[in-house]
Amino acid sequence: MSQNGVPSFAELLSGTRRSAVHLEMRDAYGVGAEAEEFEQFSRTGRVDLDPTARWWPEWLGIVREAVGRGVVMRRARIVSEPVTDYIRWEHAATSLNIEAGELVRWLPRRRALDVAPPGADFWLLDGRLIQFNLFTGDGDWADPPKEFSEDPGVVKLCSDAFETVWERGIDHAEYTC
Repeated sequence: MSQNGVPSFAELLSGTRRSAVHLEMRDAYGVGAEAEEFEQFSRTGRVDLDPTARWWPEWLGIVREAVGRGVVMRRARIVSEPVTDYIRWEHAATSLNIEAGELVRWLPRRRALDVAPPGADFWLLDGRLIQFNLFTGDGDWADPPKEFSEDPGVVKLCSDAFETVWERGIDHAEYTC
């Protein structure tokens, strides 16, 4: 268990059997762990695709482990166009997610106007447990950074929103920023 008895995402994913879907809706994040790498990209236009650098080994390891036991991991991102520098950086680094086994699609915000998403990014695990990821206005983790729900109505809202975004989304290999 991570702090305060709240399970870490790795712990939640280790109990997942079928699916893990993630909807991201912000045009920029300001998470401290990414700051140095994003600043380097902002200065140079280059992304460090070393899978052993920074937080990647932990993340890629839990993705590979989950996908290896049959969990389908899908990530969808709703983005404004033209995209922000942050989204350009994120797009350039997404090849690491894909190499680990995630499926990723991008949906321009103008094509999501009739989608009813929840008020925060989320992970939906096995179609039953939602982990909402909460951020400050500046894009850093809020305190607390996560909220959870198994309420069937909330699960349906999140599932419907994700599936609509996924259906309309553009595969990572085809989406250009």
